[in-house]
Amino acid sequence: MGIFVGSGTRLVVQGITGREGRFHTNRMREYGTSVVAGVTPGRGGSEVDGVPVYDTVAEAVERAGANASCVFVPAPAAADAVAEALAAGVETVVCITEGIPTLDVLAVLDAAKARGWRGRIIGPNCPGIVTSGETLVGIMPGRIFVPGPVGLVSRSGTLTYEVVNLLTSTGIGQSTCVGVGGDPVIGTTFVDCLAEFEQDPSTKAVVLIGEIGGQDEEDAAAFIRDHMSKPVIAFVSGRTAPPGKRMGHAGAIVSGSMGTAESKVRAFRAVGVPVADTIAEIANLTGRALGL
Repeated sequence: MGIFVGSGTRLVVQGITGREGRFHTNRMREYGTSVVAGVTPGRGGSEVDGVPVYDTVAEAVERAGANASCVFVPAPAAADAVAEALAAGVETVVCITEGIPTLDVLAVLDAAKARGWRGRIIGPNCPGIVTSGETLVGIMPGRIFVPGPVGLVSRSGTLTYEVVNLLTSTGIGQSTCVGVGGDPVIGTTFVDCLAEFEQDPSTKAVVLIGEIGGQDEEDAAAFIRDHMSKPVIAFVSGRTAPPGKRMGHAGAIVSGSMGTAESKVRAFRAVGVPVADTIAEIANLTGRALGL
């Protein structure tokens, strides 16, 4: 059990013939993910380590039954690759690629909404998603995940790995971990994930890892106040970042009074969410929330 991906996921890897696509396809298969196809235009009819390659996503859907996609296509063509997956009816699209122009991402999201597409885009510029013990879609290191009661959603790939490893080392497993990406415009948000975790019977508590920039964390706090019955533990990175300087992610920038770490921490604490001051505190707060 988990959210967004699981044992029923049948994955097509867009860009499978590239170095990154091929490498992570094999890592995902080792974890147990059902990779049923790859797509690279002009390479249809070939195979990559036994995975059939098609020219289009539509072929992968029709002939291999793909219902999810992982995009490793280089930035200049990545938005088109996502749009192709949506047009082919893929339910879940995980876009690993970073450096896609924001206007291109907006155009893809707007077009999907205009067509009434009801699927899900995770990313871009994200590490992917793992439902522990079932399915890994993306570039996360599978060996650190163990099944358990904690859902995790994060804007940072590296902090996702660090916190998951910390939870695992203290005996706390995970249901699903989602890296939503650190760009200014992304498909799936904190609120989308919190809503799913609230409905997921295998999730008993949620860890949310935010950072400076934007107002997704403040939106999440309002959602927690109005809709969440499960405990949420938060962490906000970038507390010492100077205003006006972008830190790591494209969306991690404080402009004026918007998006500061202080405003995010204040928003969470105002709705009763414990906020860890350090990464090391997250496991203790999570264990306490679970009654361990």
